[in-house]
Amino acid sequence: MPCLGGLYGDVVHERIAILLQFEQPVWPLEFTILQRVLSASVTVDKQLVSSIGKGILVFAAVAPGDTEKDVETLASKVLKMRLWDDEAGGRWKQNVQDVNGEVLCVSQFTLLASTKKGSKPDFHGALGGDQAKELYQLFVSKVQQGYAAERVKNGVFQAMMEVALVNDGPITLEMSAGPSGQK
Repeated sequence: MPCLGGLYGDVVHERIAILLQFEQPVWPLEFTILQRVLSASVTVDKQLVSSIGKGILVFAAVAPGDTEKDVETLASKVLKMRLWDDEAGGRWKQNVQDVNGEVLCVSQFTLLASTKKGSKPDFHGALGGDQAKELYQLFVSKVQQGYAAERVKNGVFQAMMEVALVNDGPITLEMSAGPSGQK
């Protein structure tokens, strides 16, 4: 399987390998990659759009069949995911809200690419256009509503973005609302 790059590594390769075992691909709903970061930023056309300090960088993709319920579920999971140790040294005890961290959401349909055939990625596993934008913006809105709007930043949907980050750990997790067809 071709290399997807250092950012996602084996996690995405493993996920894609599992998905490609099915005759009809079972794409994940509202698929995200979470990275615990010391800082992250998004630049578009040489202009800084958003930046955060300590917190979570969320790369999110929307698939056909995604629902508002899937978006709400995943937004809640993002905020509740315990990625930090507590003051007493307890491992994996605190979430982004507990540490007063920030969240940077970045739309990234390429997470749902299929590389099963040939050398060109196939993006049919990603929802396109206005529907994807609507669900992605709902996701960002639900994260803001679940936390504090000023602590949640966003990239630019469908823009060519430069995403910079300082990974903390490194800690990188894949999350989804579940495979298509399952409730």
